[in-house]
Amino acid sequence: MELQIVIIILSILMSAFFSGMEIAFVSANKMHIELEKKKDSFLSRVLTKLTENPSKFITTMLVGNNITLVIYGYFMGELLMPYLLPYLYNDFVILLVQTLISTLIILVSAEFIPKAIFRVYANETLKIFAIPAYIFFLLFYFISSFIMMISDFMLRVFFKSSEDEVQLAFTKAELGDYISEQLEISDEEVDSEIQIFQNALEFHNVRARDAMIPRTDIVAIDVNDSIKNLKTLFVETGLSKIMVYKESLDDVIGYIHAFELFQNPKTIRSILLPIETVPETMMINNILNDLTKKQKSVAVVIDEYGGTSGLITIEDIIEELFGDIEDEHDTIELLEKKINDREFEFSARLEVDYINETYHLTLPEDDAYETLGGLIVATTENIPQKNEVIEIDNYQFTILEVSSSKIEHVYVKRVFKED
Repeated sequence: MELQIVIIILSILMSAFFSGMEIAFVSANKMHIELEKKKDSFLSRVLTKLTENPSKFITTMLVGNNITLVIYGYFMGELLMPYLLPYLYNDFVILLVQTLISTLIILVSAEFIPKAIFRVYANETLKIFAIPAYIFFLLFYFISSFIMMISDFMLRVFFKSSEDEVQLAFTKAELGDYISEQLEISDEEVDSEIQIFQNALEFHNVRARDAMIPRTDIVAIDVNDSIKNLKTLFVETGLSKIMVYKESLDDVIGYIHAFELFQNPKTIRSILLPIETVPETMMINNILNDLTKKQKSVAVVIDEYGGTSGLITIEDIIEELFGDIEDEHDTIELLEKKINDREFEFSARLEVDYINETYHLTLPEDDAYETLGGLIVATTENIPQKNEVIEIDNYQFTILEVSSSKIEHVYVKRVFKED
């Protein structure tokens, strides 16, 4: 009896091992494993051997799991028989009950739980159990080779296909996941090179609306205004380019470069330069290509109704790769103040994902908005009043400063709701 129980427990553990290693091998980050293989160690050599032929490794794990399940089924049946015979007299019913009990135990203890654990910690478990897996890889080598030979024959004859080839290329997602993992486990300040690399991987997913200067921050002048007022606007803002509109900002007809003022123009229209327009859903890598080909540096971003949504420059696009590029005229400072672990003061223009990442918060994120102010407006469907308190999920927002068209500053408090 004791020997039966020991064999059953060992069989369950071995089945859990084979099932877990199978899912860990499939789920592990290829970039992470390849870097481990480059290290000069015994483990790196073992990983190299295991990953030389992925199909054979998976076959080995399946062979080991099936052998283990046969041993488990035999001894589990023997163990259950004395307990079932006094109550059941039909052989078929006894076999059915034995199967149900054995299957339920093995599914929970050797399939669902280990596969879930090995999938979540795929990189770690693959390294920890690489040596035991290699031992079984050698032990079942000839059996696995024979099965692989049969499967390759079947693929060639019936499906006109060849055996699997080892995939050495990494996907962009795998590379991004690896970098994200390293950033999460690193307690030191992130190197700018690593951050640039991560930004480059995400660059193709950024749309114009994510990088543009919002409409409310556009500095513009009416085409019928005077040159004197234009000069004053250039001096006050320190900008090199100013947008020009006709009647309203929804009808931007061009822009003026400060260099044009050296021509002593009589009217704004005489020095007006044409401007490109792009939809706010357009990817910024495509915008960069278009602006570069047309030798332009700025474009108006329009919404689905044709109105002006914002403004985007090549500098804004480059900042998505290299981070904020500040010059002597960048005077806008966004409020970021941490009072304690639960209380903060933020500018409403800060992006929600930036706040969550920097201050370890869980503010709701959605494609409908980018900024903290956008989150509040999207929830309340209006611009709240000063000192108004708004609750969203587990957070309390108090409006500290607001204008007629937008929220300026917000006090954020993390609250814990009682169930």
